[in-house]
Amino acid sequence: MAASSQLQNPLKTPFSIKQQKPCFVKPRRLSLIAAHPCLNGRKLRVAVIGGGPAGSSAAEALASGGIETFLFERSPSTAKPCGGAIPLCMLDEFSIPLHLIDRHVTKMKIISPSNLTVDFGSKSLRTHESIPMLRREVLDSFLRARAGSVGARIIPSLVTRLEIPSSSSSPYIIHHTVNNSRQTLAVDAIIGADGANSKVAKSIKAGDYTCAIAFQKRIKLPDDKMEYYQNLAEMYVGDDVSPDFYAWVFPKCDHVAVGTGTVCAKQDIKLYQRGIKQRVQNKINGGKVIKVEAHPIPEHPRPIRVRGRVALVGDAAGYVTKCSGEGIYFAAKSGRMCGEAIVTASEGGEWMISEDDLKREYLMEWDKRYVRTFRFLDLLQRVFYGSDEAREALVEVCGSEYVQRMTFDSYLYKKLAKGDRWEDVKMVLGTLGSLMRCNIIGRGMEALKL
Repeated sequence: MAASSQLQNPLKTPFSIKQQKPCFVKPRRLSLIAAHPCLNGRKLRVAVIGGGPAGSSAAEALASGGIETFLFERSPSTAKPCGGAIPLCMLDEFSIPLHLIDRHVTKMKIISPSNLTVDFGSKSLRTHESIPMLRREVLDSFLRARAGSVGARIIPSLVTRLEIPSSSSSPYIIHHTVNNSRQTLAVDAIIGADGANSKVAKSIKAGDYTCAIAFQKRIKLPDDKMEYYQNLAEMYVGDDVSPDFYAWVFPKCDHVAVGTGTVCAKQDIKLYQRGIKQRVQNKINGGKVIKVEAHPIPEHPRPIRVRGRVALVGDAAGYVTKCSGEGIYFAAKSGRMCGEAIVTASEGGEWMISEDDLKREYLMEWDKRYVRTFRFLDLLQRVFYGSDEAREALVEVCGSEYVQRMTFDSYLYKKLAKGDRWEDVKMVLGTLGSLMRCNIIGRGMEALKL
């Protein structure tokens, strides 16, 4: 098919802003009075690049709020490799149908470098609580379809380049390829939801960040082996499976995902994969590998998440928590918050938006709500994942039913749990005691080796 050089607008309405008397948006904050151009007879146009949970949730919020929305996804039939755990609150908050859930995990085991095992959840989870497990290919497809059902135009296309405008009212030009045909689209604003290797982030010079690499194998187990993992997930820690993260066995519909991740030793990821395989060998004997997956995972937010009329969400923004490596909920939440912010700032698509709007309505609200959670989990990772002695202490601390309850309250409902002051003091003292004891034990073991 011949390449197209003309700007294509699927809605066939003129992009340019008519030169009329300036319109002024009513201030949405008492301290803010800003001039915004009228769009004069058309709605604000926003492109969302990337159709995972972040992009689909952004597109749904935009389209529901009256914005002309274009959702680009280059590979609708594939999905990012992912453990697939989501917090319980996400089912209601994002209206996730129960039939999408493969497993409701009610038991977890955390296994230390010395194979000390702690049951996590069997006593501390309430009767109605569980950790839902699903497949990303199922979730992503559902969220994209839902965005389309409320008016987002889904474009199965590879975005190849962005043209950044020279003025605050000129359009962004998206160059993309559909069925080997090069096409372009003019839009007012862009949401980058295109993952850790975000092309949108590079286009706006958003800066680099450290990435981990996650590597997992999906393994179909014999029925008796799969029965063991029916409602059980396992986490393994130790230098043999990762020098700075953990390894996992997570149950799926008819198979398990066995994987690990690392930041500081990415070149050795296959060595760590062999390590977790050895640790779980007796539990997965007779299993057949049906898929091998690897993917980068951001370790911290990018230096710049908003520039001009472009905002980053999900992995593209760096919204993956340390310690747990959780990203699905924060991807979907950031996408929705960004979409709603644009709807608010443009008053339902009637006005042009600005960088200040995105920072005020999206970025400040996100940081206000979640920056403490990200910092706390970063601290936990630095304390507990640095050595095998610290990992032994982590597993020991996790044996406390109070620690488990606080962990589940924070994870399942996505807010820092408020605990009992006296129990908090005991938890801190217990943690310090475990760290001291395990360090002493660790030094003793090293002395014996010498």
